[in-house]
Amino acid sequence: MTDEIRRKKLKFRAWRRGFREMDLLIGSFADAQLDSFDTAALDEFERLLSVPDWEVYAWLIGQKPVPGEHAGPVLDQLIAFRYAAQAG
Repeated sequence: MTDEIRRKKLKFRAWRRGFREMDLLIGSFADAQLDSFDTAALDEFERLLSVPDWEVYAWLIGQKPVPGEHAGPVLDQLIAFRYAAQAG
């Protein structure tokens, strides 16, 4: 599968999380960032999509610390994106 096809599939998954707040946060982030991601970043984003919504949401709002196995540059970008979206 090419990275372009993979990006399209990941964007689709990002917008259909089943938890509206996460659809908006992760879907908007995917639209804004995935086109610039290399394969490693796409891998990290795909791993994040496999985590239950409520866990990722707790990390994004600072309710729970991010476990070491999920910490990384993509999640850092997602957290920064969330705060930038709220500030705007």
